[in-house]
Amino acid sequence: MDNEDSAVQDFLEILEEHRKNCERQGKYVEAEIAKNRLEELKLHEENRRREAMRSRQIAERLGVEEAHMLEFQQFNMIWDQKMAEYEAHAEELVEAMKERHAAELRDYQRRLMTKQIRPKFSKDLLNLRKIQETLAKQKDYAEAHKIKLKADALEAWELEKWHSQRQQDLLAKEGKFKHVKQQELVALQKRIQTGREEQKKQRHQDLERLLQRYQNVKAELEAQQNLERVRMEKLVQSGALTGSGPRKQQHKTRGMSRSGTVESVED
Repeated sequence: MDNEDSAVQDFLEILEEHRKNCERQGKYVEAEIAKNRLEELKLHEENRRREAMRSRQIAERLGVEEAHMLEFQQFNMIWDQKMAEYEAHAEELVEAMKERHAAELRDYQRRLMTKQIRPKFSKDLLNLRKIQETLAKQKDYAEAHKIKLKADALEAWELEKWHSQRQQDLLAKEGKFKHVKQQELVALQKRIQTGREEQKKQRHQDLERLLQRYQNVKAELEAQQNLERVRMEKLVQSGALTGSGPRKQQHKTRGMSRSGTVESVED
C-alpha cells in the first residue's frame, strides 16, 4: 500500500469512528451525513483504485510491447549486418577465384605457346625433297629447280594446314581449361547460395522463436492482469478494499410504528 492509499484508509477509519461515535451519542443526523460521506469516499476510492490498476496494467502492456519492438529492431539490425557481412565475404571469394583463374589461364597459355612442336611433313613432300637433292647432286639443276618449286608449294600448303590445326588444338585445350575453371567457379557459387539459404532459414527460425517468446510473455501478463482484476472486484464486493462490510449487506435503521412502538425497518 502506497502513501496515498494509506492516507485515504486512515481518513476512512477516522470517519467511520466518527460515525460510530455519533451513533452512540444519538446524533443520527450527523451519523447519516458521516455514513453517506463514507459511502461516497469508498466509492471514489474504489474507482480510483480501479483506474490506478487499469493505468498500471496499460503501462505494463505498453512496456512489453516496447521491449518487444526494441528486441525486434535489434534482431533485424544484427541479422542485416550478419547477412551483409556474408555477402561481402562471398563477393571477395568469387573475385579472388576469378583473379586466380585469370592468372592460371595466362600461365597455361604461355606454356602452350612456348612448347616447341615441329611439323610432321607428308611422305610425298619428303620424297620430293629426296628427289630434289638427288637431281642437284647429279647437276641436273633445271629439273631439280622444277622439283624444288613443286616441293616448296607442297611444304607451304602443309605448313599452313599444320598451323591451322595447331591453332585449333590450342583453342580446344584452352577451352577445356576454361571449362574446368568455370565449373570450379559454379561450385563455389552453389556453396555460397547454399550458405545464403541456410542463413535465411536460420533467421526465420530465430524470428519465430522471438515472436513465440513475445506471445508467451503477453499471454502470461494478460492472465496475471485478469487475475488481478478478478481479485480487485472480489475485494470491492467484500468491502475489504476500503475496510467496509460486503456491498450487498443489509443495514437496519430504526423507525416509529403507527402504534408508537419502535420497530426495525430494513433498507
